[in-house]
Amino acid sequence: MSPVFDCRDETQVLPGMRQARQAIGRGELIVMPTDTVYGVAADAFSASAVAALLAAKGRGRQSPPPVLVAGISTMRALVAEVPEAVERLVEAFWPGGLTIVLPAQPSLSWDLGETRGTVAVRMPADRFALELLEECGPLAVSSANLTKMPAAVSIDDAVRMLGDSVAVYLDGGPAATGIASTIIDATTLVGAEPSPVRVLRDGAVSREALRDVLGELLEPDPEPEHAEAANRTPPEQRSSGDPGGPAGGSVA
Repeated sequence: MSPVFDCRDETQVLPGMRQARQAIGRGELIVMPTDTVYGVAADAFSASAVAALLAAKGRGRQSPPPVLVAGISTMRALVAEVPEAVERLVEAFWPGGLTIVLPAQPSLSWDLGETRGTVAVRMPADRFALELLEECGPLAVSSANLTKMPAAVSIDDAVRMLGDSVAVYLDGGPAATGIASTIIDATTLVGAEPSPVRVLRDGAVSREALRDVLGELLEPDPEPEHAEAANRTPPEQRSSGDPGGPAGGSVA
């Protein structure tokens, strides 16, 4: 059985974080708390670790994981361009529950799956996640669950679904909200003729809050019947982003 460290117990924090860092360095998987739901994490620059993450969830390369970062400076190194409107979004909502899809930096030597040249990035508002990101660098992180199952909101949920496919579990207690991050496609802002940002998944950051920052650069709200249909969609399907759009996968 893989070890579980209760990070609410200060005596377990140091050994837990040490083992988590070591596992990441060996190309293994860990489960960690975030400010949304629990995430299963791997070294974003290890193709074998990312493949193991997808396999543990029962997903294929067509569902590439997002990448969590410690701040905007890391984000700048991973994406080809940060439009001014994205700067405003980051200032307003990071760290927090907003995942932003942008064109990936073409010079990066990584393999997240079938990304179609994009990467989904987020800075989480969680002490333990940020500490790992500062020490290990960008992590590929997807919600800690099996495909078609609800995202884990407790460490017990994650252990039950992922078992020994994960090397180390970090327990931060029950998720504060259990609401996954909002995903937006900001690739539309790149280029000579920007078009409105699309919301790929509604989540922790509301459309109203996004509109306060973006104004007319945000797509119109969906018609009521479309919104009702989305609410009837199972949560795991809603967390898959847009299967015909940029990278997203199931996002913490």
